[in-house]
Amino acid sequence: MTGTARRPLLGSLAALAAPFLRARPATAQQPTAPANELRLGALFPFTGSFTLLGDESFRGLELAAEERNAAGGLLGRPVRLVKGDAMDQAQALAEVRRLIGEARVAAVFGTYASPLAFAATQAAELAGIPYFELGAIADPITDRGFRYVFRTCPRASDFARESVNAIPDALCPILGLAPEARASLRPETLKLAILHEDGLYGQSVGGFQEVQIKARGLNLVEKLAYGARSIDLSAMIQRLHGLGADVVLHTGYQNDIVLFYRGLREAGWWPRMVIGAGAGYSLTDTARAIGPDFDGTMNVDFTPFAVNERAAPGAAAFAELYQRRYGSEPRSGHSLANYVGAQIGFDALHRAGGTDKDKLRAAVLATDVAEGTTATGWGARFDEKGQNQRARPFLLQWQGNRLMTVSPAEAAVAVLQPRLGAKG
Repeated sequence: MTGTARRPLLGSLAALAAPFLRARPATAQQPTAPANELRLGALFPFTGSFTLLGDESFRGLELAAEERNAAGGLLGRPVRLVKGDAMDQAQALAEVRRLIGEARVAAVFGTYASPLAFAATQAAELAGIPYFELGAIADPITDRGFRYVFRTCPRASDFARESVNAIPDALCPILGLAPEARASLRPETLKLAILHEDGLYGQSVGGFQEVQIKARGLNLVEKLAYGARSIDLSAMIQRLHGLGADVVLHTGYQNDIVLFYRGLREAGWWPRMVIGAGAGYSLTDTARAIGPDFDGTMNVDFTPFAVNERAAPGAAAFAELYQRRYGSEPRSGHSLANYVGAQIGFDALHRAGGTDKDKLRAAVLATDVAEGTTATGWGARFDEKGQNQRARPFLLQWQGNRLMTVSPAEAAVAVLQPRLGAKG
């Protein structure tokens, strides 16, 4: 996404934020927290269309907080997570105001969805409250020069790079095809198409994918965007069919992923491969809703639980902890990403010796965790924008109703298969 494209959104959010950033209510009107309690905001979509992954993300933060409390707390105080429900941008802004004002949290952790995080982080920054983003990936979240916004997970540009590189580097060799645009007159050349929802998440990933495809000299035949509330993708599917798209790079949420696969089935046409970009493509609920047609789908996302422990030590232990706590297996790697991200944030708070925002920023920027030493396989080293430079998505594939790591080699537990569902 270009700077020109982002300015209208930045301006509208500034206007939207204004009513929610007035002075805090008088202290006498606020509930008093116990003197020894460390309150931290937990801002996620607990209602609405993002509920499943919002709740799954919160569970990772919750487990990290419970683990801290079992070890004696943080800064010598028990951690209390104060929930905030962000269903849309306006609600995200209102909930940040409530968490900072009435709940008097020392910092906010969240949020999963990029549009919500974009709004919430702006409100927190204007109020001077540290914000740890654990799961929203749109690059603009940390591209605005904010001092107290820190993101522990990878960015959309990282997702785009890995998803595009997977085509010539991993998929083409097993298909025996030539991917380069310069061979476009040859029948074996792959035709690539980008399909994405038109919100901040989809725009970010799709835009970077287009740049990456051109940089690698690949054959992009179409780029299509649709409204996240769309109920019919048949016209776009017919367009992709008519162009003979071999690989569709799709960025969307759970509902539109199910809609996309249903449309493919109804059209009686399937590309050779679909490559997702996290979100709903990582949910076991999505795989169950679509059925056998989903098998073979590739995905680029946070670390799943089918991963080599040598690259992600502790992933299996986290899955066991999750099972004991919630009585079921994790629904996606979002809980794991939030768990590790929360640990990084808690450690920075501990090293800061308190909740002073400038001391915390210094502690975050001094963080130095080697890659391959956490349960996600990520490390932690933050740049001046607050972005973790040692977090990267992995290449995954749905095989036998399970999301398996297929790349990088040190993390892989399965070999990439060149087929989509029963059509390959």
